[in-house]
Amino acid sequence: MSESADLLSGLALGAFQLNGQFMEVAEGLARPAGMTAAWWQVIGAVLYQPLPVAGIARVMGMSRQGVQRIADLLVERGLAEYQPNPAHRRAKLLQPTPAGREAVAKIVPGHQAFADRLVAELGPDRARACLDALTHLSTALDRLNPP
Repeated sequence: MSESADLLSGLALGAFQLNGQFMEVAEGLARPAGMTAAWWQVIGAVLYQPLPVAGIARVMGMSRQGVQRIADLLVERGLAEYQPNPAHRRAKLLQPTPAGREAVAKIVPGHQAFADRLVAELGPDRARACLDALTHLSTALDRLNPP
């Protein structure tokens, strides 16, 4: 294999490993609030503005069908609700309910504690450099493989 193919494989495998590690951390943070990482991911996407399922899927890099299943479950459990979408009659907007916001608020202290530990482990400069590298990689992938 060429060096570029090796680099692509290494980047992909590293991203898959990081995804698994982040999801494991997120599961641990969400569990005390009675949520899962996937529920937190979907409700987190609509904390500041309601979005249709397709919009959540785009923002979170998830499948539309997966987001739909989770959104329906969140609505069923009273953590989110659908609202009419003035821009599209059939694609309703998802937004958190007060109970959903309360559940997310329960995650915040553990999230902050883990964030503090991670940044202390990496150091603030290295943490920013990691974020910059991930952002740059994501932007390059979007340019080469538009949605």
